Amino acid sequence: MYKIDKIQKEYKKMHLIGKVISIITYIILIPIIIFNFTLIIKSFINPNKTPDFFGYKNFVIVSGSMEPTIKIGDAIFVKEVPEEEIKEKDIISFDEDGVIVTHRVVDIIEEDGVKKYKTKGDNNNTSDKELTTYDKIEGKYQFKINQFGLIIDILKNRFTLIALILIVVLVSLNKSRIDKKKQLRKEKRQKYDEEN
Repeated sequence: MYKIDKIQKEYKKMHLIGKVISIITYIILIPIIIFNFTLIIKSFINPNKTPDFFGYKNFVIVSGSMEPTIKIGDAIFVKEVPEEEIKEKDIISFDEDGVIVTHRVVDIIEEDGVKKYKTKGDNNNTSDKELTTYDKIEGKYQFKINQFGLIIDILKNRFTLIALILIVVLVSLNKSRIDKKKQLRKEKRQKYDEEN
């Protein structure tokens, strides 16, 4: 009797661990799939524009120009904001000859009614040579995830998206199969108890 109780306790414990793993898998993977799927669709619809998710865009930092505030390998998230919300000392991401640069606004100059932004990397000795304009700004810095850039790059890959979808489908099928087996066992046990 003691062994049966111990086996049942171990089974319940393993079942609980399996349930927790399934829930965590769904909580993590489903938002990632939705996020990536949205970005991929938006990049197909408008290939000349950086895709966003509810106004948020993310970039992976590849240079040390903003250290120590933002480091190489960090994943940053910027948001499209109205022009009047961009102030001095704000960090912005902008397009500079096809390359996205993330630097701090150090001065705002108005020329012929057009605002131009002088930018500089926190770790750089001099300001950027070119002034940027609002139409080139991808967004204003909101937050970062330290050293998450490599994972973000991997997750942006279409093959990774397919793999994640397959994982969710396989986990769902496996859970369904286990639930079905449990239900059959329960029915057999009830039938056996009724007959005896």
